[in-house]
Amino acid sequence: METKLVESLHGITLIGGGPVQPALMTEALALAPTVVAADGGADRAIKLGITPHAVIGDLDSLSRAARQRFADRLHRIPEQSSTDFDKALRHISAPFCLCLGFSGGRVDHALAVFNCLVQRPGRRALILSPSDVVFAAPAQTEIRLSLPPRCRVSLFPMAAVTGTSAGLRWPIEGISFSPAGAIGTSNIATAPEVSLRFDQPGMLVILPRAQLRAALSALGTEHVRGK
Repeated sequence: METKLVESLHGITLIGGGPVQPALMTEALALAPTVVAADGGADRAIKLGITPHAVIGDLDSLSRAARQRFADRLHRIPEQSSTDFDKALRHISAPFCLCLGFSGGRVDHALAVFNCLVQRPGRRALILSPSDVVFAAPAQTEIRLSLPPRCRVSLFPMAAVTGTSAGLRWPIEGISFSPAGAIGTSNIATAPEVSLRFDQPGMLVILPRAQLRAALSALGTEHVRGK
C-alpha cells in the first residue's frame, strides 16, 4: 500500500507546472484549501504567491529556487514508470483533488494526465482549465448531474466503453465508444438532471468550468467548503 504523504478531510488543490490563471486558483482554494504541488508545480506556486503543503514527484523539473524555498516539504519519488501527476495522486488521501496546471501546456503531458484519470477513478480527481472541468466517470455506478438547460456535456472515451444516459439530447445507449471509434463530444443537457452509467472504467466527462460544483456533487463528495 502506498504511503500517504498528505491527508486531509477536505479537498486538495493539486498544482502542475502548466499555466494557471489566478482566478482559477482562487476558485479552487475556496473549495480545496490545502495545496500540493506536483514537481514543477512548485515553481508555478511561487509565481502565484502560494506555499504548498508538500511537493511530490521525481523533482527533475524543479528549479533551484523552488528546491531551496520548499526544502522542508520535498518528497522525491524517483521511479520513472509514472508521471508526477500520478505520483502525487497516489500519495494523497482526500475526498477529492482539484487539479490545475495540467491541461494548458504540452499536449503529451495533458494526454498522460487524462490517461491517469481513467486508471485511478477512485481518486476523484478533477482537472480544471479556464473553460472546462474534466473527470473520469466511475464504472457500474450511476452519476447524476444537476445542469442548466442546454449545458454542454461531452464524453470522451479513453478505452472501450458502453453506457446508458437520461437527460441528453443524443442518448448514448447502443454506442460502442472507443478512442479510435465513436466519441461523444458536444452533447447537450435537455433536463435539469442528467444521469450517466458506464459498464467499464475509461470514460472522461467534460463539462463547462461553471459546473464544477455539479461535478463534485455527482461524484459524491461530502466535504465541499461553502456548500
